[in-house]
Amino acid sequence: MVRPTISGTNGGCLFAADPQKAFDRQPIFWAPEALPSVLSLRQIAPSRDIGHYNLDLTMLPGGEFRRAPDGWHAIVPLRGAIHRLYLPRLVSRGAPLAIELRLDANFDISSLAANRFWLALEGRSMGPPHLDLPGRRRQRFILAVRALDGWLEGNSYREIAEGLFGRQRIHGRSWKSHDLRSRTIRLVRDGIALMRGGYRALLRPRPRKK
Repeated sequence: MVRPTISGTNGGCLFAADPQKAFDRQPIFWAPEALPSVLSLRQIAPSRDIGHYNLDLTMLPGGEFRRAPDGWHAIVPLRGAIHRLYLPRLVSRGAPLAIELRLDANFDISSLAANRFWLALEGRSMGPPHLDLPGRRRQRFILAVRALDGWLEGNSYREIAEGLFGRQRIHGRSWKSHDLRSRTIRLVRDGIALMRGGYRALLRPRPRKK
């Protein structure tokens, strides 16, 4: 079980890294303004009409809590899903809760995340995550990041293509007219765009077609 910890006491950054974990196993805490599915959770005054949940969010196995100047940030596993929370103050076990939802461009995402968290508290089925990437789009992002790694290491487009698609698909054909040449160049450009801030698009679903 993970108890709340204060990052400022054991590291020089806002959320200290765990030296026992690899970089790709570190918990990532997002601010609500960066990731719309982060829920702002608050404890409110008792009321007969509000449900009470006998649950200590700070003691869930696999949970992560970090304290920052603006409050607490949490990654909470519940009912087989990960829920991200922001709490100005820690809530008491069994206290009535409220979630703040802003009427902004991301209201639909926030409300879906809030509904999934409520269903988890109620012990009901949540359905598939609403921010899951389609398989083909996920694979393209993976290729773009790998292409970016190759480009940053100084490899040529042809060398990057050989690493991504296999040397046998490149060998024996003119590289200048090869169909994989333009695809590799686009992947490198996509990777550069992700590196320069485009990765934030992963935090939001594609806009619906009108």
